[in-house]
Amino acid sequence: MIHYHCADINPHHRLTELAGRHLLVSHAYPRPVVISHQIAQSVLLDNGAFSVWRSGKKADWSGFYDWCDRWLECPTTWAIIPDVIDAGEEAQDALLKQWPHGQRGAPVWHMDEPIDRLLRLIDEWPRVCVGSAGEWPDVGTDGWHRRMTQAFNTIARRGGRLPWLHGLRMQGVGHLYPFGSVDGADIARNNNRPQNSIVGMAARWDASQPNFKWEIQPEQQELIA
Repeated sequence: MIHYHCADINPHHRLTELAGRHLLVSHAYPRPVVISHQIAQSVLLDNGAFSVWRSGKKADWSGFYDWCDRWLECPTTWAIIPDVIDAGEEAQDALLKQWPHGQRGAPVWHMDEPIDRLLRLIDEWPRVCVGSAGEWPDVGTDGWHRRMTQAFNTIARRGGRLPWLHGLRMQGVGHLYPFGSVDGADIARNNNRPQNSIVGMAARWDASQPNFKWEIQPEQQELIA
């Protein structure tokens, strides 16, 4: 499992301490994109949908497409295709049709959408991102884990090899599920604490790896009031 570390680190020059790692750069905070492409093994371009959702601002998808067009010249760079949190699957599929950069992007399946949509995306794309939303906005709650178990059980029952799923903001739970990659902002947020160092934090996260197989697990039904 690849850990994509948020590159929005302050002070900015300390980003070089993540040389040789995998980095995520958000369109909402694009400043680190140049240096990230100079030092990282690979770069993930985040569409900034979470920041848009939290701020209530209007998304600039045309600007994001143009930004991606430049940086997708790098063969190890890929992007998260625009999505709108809590907008429903029809809105998400409409955005997929507008995406101009083919399979250098990965669509997002939100956990409140039907699992059938996740299966369809898996069949159509080499990578699929998984995002917390709807009834499951907070990573790591009991209900969130039940939904994630349901999704992986459904995938496993199809047989064959597991797909590459990317867990959005799921670095802290990535070791529990066979993700291909996850991202997180722990280093960006907490590297200035006295007990932390960027190099040490990156080493600990990158060493956190899941079992690469998924054994079908019992599913606890949600309680109905």
